[in-house]
Amino acid sequence: MGEGRDGAAAQRRTSGLRTENRKHERYPSRLRCWCESENITLYARIANLSEGGMFLQTNTPLDTGRRTRLRLSGGPAHEVMAEATVVWSRPQRQDKGPPGMGLKFEVLDSGALALLRRIISEEQRGPTFGN
Repeated sequence: MGEGRDGAAAQRRTSGLRTENRKHERYPSRLRCWCESENITLYARIANLSEGGMFLQTNTPLDTGRRTRLRLSGGPAHEVMAEATVVWSRPQRQDKGPPGMGLKFEVLDSGALALLRRIISEEQRGPTFGN
């Protein structure tokens, strides 16, 4: 998105005692996503979303390192298909947050990235009524 957001994200990553490795700003989401890996299919809520990946909230997260296929939709005309890798998982609710898994998108082509940016932008505007 804009250079200002990337700069703000970089500043947050380096401030404080903990350094984060995220390259993209995360945004809260109300969307749900299909996640498939081998013989497992999940339909779960996306808690937050970025151009680099997402946190998928589920009581049955996949193992770290597992490759997945994702399908998320921001409406009838905005569906993104992506490959992703589980970079971390939290199997049960802890003080650190709800159960789920952090997914990192593998290479997104320019069309998928453009759709993902549009979905993120629409998520930030909130729901529209009457459409």
